[in-house]
Amino acid sequence: MHPFTEYTLHEFEQVADPEKAPEMQAYMKTDQMFYGIPKPIRYQTFKQAKQLHPILTFDDYETVISELWEGESREEMYQALEVAQHYKKFRTNSAWLLYVSLMRSATNWDTLDLIAANLIGDLVNKHRDHEKELLEWREDSNFWVRRASLLAHLKHKQDTNLDLLSDTILMLMHESEFFIRKAIGWVLREYSKIDPQWVEQFVETYQEGLSGLSKREALKHINRQRT
Repeated sequence: MHPFTEYTLHEFEQVADPEKAPEMQAYMKTDQMFYGIPKPIRYQTFKQAKQLHPILTFDDYETVISELWEGESREEMYQALEVAQHYKKFRTNSAWLLYVSLMRSATNWDTLDLIAANLIGDLVNKHRDHEKELLEWREDSNFWVRRASLLAHLKHKQDTNLDLLSDTILMLMHESEFFIRKAIGWVLREYSKIDPQWVEQFVETYQEGLSGLSKREALKHINRQRT
């Protein structure tokens, strides 16, 4: 086990709060173990770990992320994503398979969304050949993977591939799954900050197919700007 991982687990045991753990489990509707550590305290552990046990190579980066992600607790998974985001010099195309593995093993929005929007989305924006994989994901049997095919566009702003995004929305908009409908609205809402007219026109054109949730989310920023 990498020293960074060992230190993290030791510190988690020291600051664990058994009273908060059940509340966190209930909020995430999971049976997965929680230490009951709030984000500010968890981040302090991260800062100490990176000072004492620096991650200097891509191998270190991949090892620590994998070890933490495969741990028993949800906080270890959160810490894996803290590491993944923080070390920007390692967020290269070499990390693509690592990020896809994280995405495919994520089981809820609290981990999936960050992976899809921040890690995968960033690499898709830099390496557009990965868009062919987004085409495959939107047909995946796992709805979290289908959600990732939407959220990978979330932070592309003016670089958004509108043809791919709109095709993906049209393919998925008839699904009844809440997290798909929410993601459609969310990605449209974010793009409305760049081109509100395009989003309004899209919602008007496909209003019969889009769910009420997707439409409300899509127009939320636009309507707020008008009040």
